Amino acid sequence: MSRPPLPPFTDETAVQKVRLAEDAWNSRDPARVALGYTRDSQWRNRAEFLAGRAEIEAFLTRKWTRELDYRLIKEVWAHAGNRIAVRFAYEYCDDGGQWHRAYGNENWQFDADGLMERRIASINEHPIAEADRRFHWPLGRRPDEHPGLGALGL
Repeated sequence: MSRPPLPPFTDETAVQKVRLAEDAWNSRDPARVALGYTRDSQWRNRAEFLAGRAEIEAFLTRKWTRELDYRLIKEVWAHAGNRIAVRFAYEYCDDGGQWHRAYGNENWQFDADGLMERRIASINEHPIAEADRRFHWPLGRRPDEHPGLGALGL
């Protein structure tokens, strides 16, 4: 299975790859997201260490059961060869009605077929008031006209 764009990444293809990942995550479909990773992909997500698509899919299922109204923006920070560094922010509401914003960085490494074989994520989050939310689009893909992180001052 091939998932273009393929490495080595250019400025243009790195941006495309990051937007495709953002779109997949905003679908909140764990099976769809997991297909972007190699069968034996290695993850570090905060203090969790995952291996393989089945663990990734289970993790994402748990995540989106707790993180309601999830909306995410990702941007390229840097890229070289088969690696992309990304910065991101997302907002969600927990089942008690409290909104949160999370910020982080991810380091991605891809195989020759464009599947992510390694993801290292560092994430911090804090509660926010609903009035302080900045991600206001209908659930799903972020509209092209919605500002990115830089334009939002994040």
